[in-house]
Amino acid sequence: MNHATSRRAVLGALFAGAALTVAPALPGSPRPAPEPAPTVGSRPRTTRQLLLGTYTSVEGGGRGIGTASYATTGAISAGPAITGVDNPSYLAMHPSGATVYAVDEQDRGGVTAVALSPDGGHRVLGTRSTGGAGPTHLSVHPTGRWLLTANYTSGSVVVHPIRGDGSLGERTDLVAHTAPPPGPGQDGPHAHQIVTSPDGDHVLAVDLGNDSVYTYRFDEHRGTLDQVSCAAVRPGAGPRHITFHPGGRFAYLACEVDNTAVVCGYDPATGILSPGAPQSTGTGAGASYPAQFLVTGDGRFAYLANRGHNSLTRYAVEDDGAVLRLLDTVPVGGDFPRQIAFSPDGKLLFAANQRSSTVTVFRVDARSGGLTRTGGALPAPVAVCVLPYPSTSPVGD
Repeated sequence: MNHATSRRAVLGALFAGAALTVAPALPGSPRPAPEPAPTVGSRPRTTRQLLLGTYTSVEGGGRGIGTASYATTGAISAGPAITGVDNPSYLAMHPSGATVYAVDEQDRGGVTAVALSPDGGHRVLGTRSTGGAGPTHLSVHPTGRWLLTANYTSGSVVVHPIRGDGSLGERTDLVAHTAPPPGPGQDGPHAHQIVTSPDGDHVLAVDLGNDSVYTYRFDEHRGTLDQVSCAAVRPGAGPRHITFHPGGRFAYLACEVDNTAVVCGYDPATGILSPGAPQSTGTGAGASYPAQFLVTGDGRFAYLANRGHNSLTRYAVEDDGAVLRLLDTVPVGGDFPRQIAFSPDGKLLFAANQRSSTVTVFRVDARSGGLTRTGGALPAPVAVCVLPYPSTSPVGD
């Protein structure tokens, strides 16, 4: 994958070779047998909801934000799309579960807010410009008052305020990554992710083009970013996504260009990130394009999605988060796992497989961290993100 070319060109090339294998659109997907009705009185929650990110501008793509429901067994079925959002390739939920935010990944980048309703009458609240091109990731600050977005193509990060009704106000800050210079084979900065650290005082932005992770101190009153450090990984690594250990002192960085994983130390007092040595993803030689880490809630296991290898790497987490010990890799059951997510209780893992247009589901063994497929894949057009509703969501039952 040549990251010196534009993200749009890469997407076009990717889908040109996959157009004939795209699965049917969500509304026409087969549905599994219904779950038994809940017991009167106890009313256990037998099904929950998922949202699915996709591209709407490619052949075989979605019609907006996809929806689906799943049972505690892992059985999954499709629902109707939420229309009115262009290229919603990444999604983030408000802590209340009442609003979802989507990037509009296109040249004139935007972020869209959608109010979620228990009766399915979801409503688009509006779109705000990101002030950049190709937004590819966003997250909600833990306070629920700010939306953070990374513009991949233009290499910048942006902040929008979140109003009381979940809609977005005009941006309060935009920071361009102008230094250090681009890494080998890169044409400039490419901000790929922006997240809040566990301490809540800092925001970290991962830049694939600059082989760097920036730390900003975040002003929760003004919605502004003040850079405090910039951690470099080895030239040409192409860092993509970072995920923190629950202890808050270590984080795991997926580097997609050189096919490595990096354990990073983190100092909550200063926000300084200290990357360690690159280590194996367990996928062997060749391009594997690792995409994203997940860490279990108890901090004992970590999983890495490998797009080129079509697998999930399983690591044991040791020494309070300081060590990742490679255990094995598990076939993902699809093609090009772009993003993975846990169910709110951590018992299921979902994988959005971009090229096969499917979502696969695994049961997570709490003792061993082992992954077991739960059944057939859900057809989901150009699935690039899967977002389970939080357990506290009023529409997540």
